[in-house]
Parts: sequence; structure tokens; C-alpha cells
Amino acid sequence: MEVEVYNIKGAKTDRKVNLNDAVFGIEPNDHAIYLDVKQFMANRRQGTHATLEVSMLSGSTRKLHRQKGTGGSRKGSIKSPLFRGGARTFGPQPRDYNFKLNKKLKKLARMSALSYKVKENGFTVLEDFTFEAAKTKSVIELLKNFQLEASKTLLVISVTDPNLVLSARNLQKVKVINASDLNTYEILNATRMLVTESSLREIENITQN
Repeated sequence: MEVEVYNIKGAKTDRKVNLNDAVFGIEPNDHAIYLDVKQFMANRRQGTHATLEVSMLSGSTRKLHRQKGTGGSRKGSIKSPLFRGGARTFGPQPRDYNFKLNKKLKKLARMSALSYKVKENGFTVLEDFTFEAAKTKSVIELLKNFQLEASKTLLVISVTDPNLVLSARNLQKVKVINASDLNTYEILNATRMLVTESSLREIENITQN
């Protein structure tokens, strides 16, 4: 399919580019997207949560009162989970949440997410550009030209541009990412994708090869 190419001023150029239908025009697979996003979120978890079990808790092991004759229940250690300040029963312990997925499934998920973005008109191709200096104002002007000041925006570039990265890092709703690092979560998390021309080939490579 053909799409217009825009410049950073938000105006259409006299050129168009062809998007590969095998990458940007497939029938999306929702389950593949779900699994890929689930893996991304799981792999980001630290898994350092921990609670104290009876053996880990400091405290007296003295029997609180005699076994019989009090009219109450039998009570052993004050570290019992039944008492305030006691241990926790079956509480969370450190663990690794990572799990693996088939590479073909992850590629299918990325292509599905990209196809959704194109169908929803959330995918815009920009001319290749660079910033001469690191200025947040330059990125703000770019967003204004596309009326994206209040939208989550994902800027996809082919080669790391330090000035662009530094210009955008203070903007909460803007993320700059290399095409080679593009993933399903980032695609879906953005309201709009601004993709440079040179990064299109890189996107095709990571989704097809």
C-alpha cells in the first residue's frame, strides 16, 4: 500500500512510499499480541518481593500459656501467622517471572500490531531528519505540527541520533526508539507512530528475517 511522506513541519511532500503488505497489512492475530505483551511485561518485573515466614522471623519461641485449663485455645509461638506481628502464611518470595516465546510468534505479534496501527491511521512516515542541537523545543514544535501535543508518540529512527534522544527525554509522552529495538508493547502503547523513511527497511527486516 502507498502512504504519504511528511516533513517535520507536518506538510505532505510530493513523494509516497510503498508499505510491504506482508508486514503492515496482515490480518492481526490478537492472541499472538497478547502473549508477546504478556512476556514483555513479565520480563520487566523485578520479582524481589519477599515476606517473612516463621523460620525467618525473630521472636521468642516460648509457649504463651499452659496447654489446658485456661478456657482458651492452645497457643504456641508468638511468631504464629495468627498473631499480629507474626509471620505470613504462603507469602510471596523472590522469583523470576521471565518466560520464552517462539521467535515466529513474536514476529507475528509485531506485524499484527503494526497492521493495527496502519489501519487505525496511527502510522505516519517522515522524511529523514536530524537536529543540529539538543533542544526540547524542537521536538515540541514537531509534535505541534502533527497536533500530537497531548498524545503518546513513538518516534522510530534507523540510527541513534543523540540530539533527538536528548531533546525528547524530558517529554513524558514521547519516546524515541531505534527500528531494530521495536517491540509489540511500544507499538500498542503509542497513540501515534512517527516513522522515518530509512527505518522502514529495518522494520521489515526484524519482522520477516
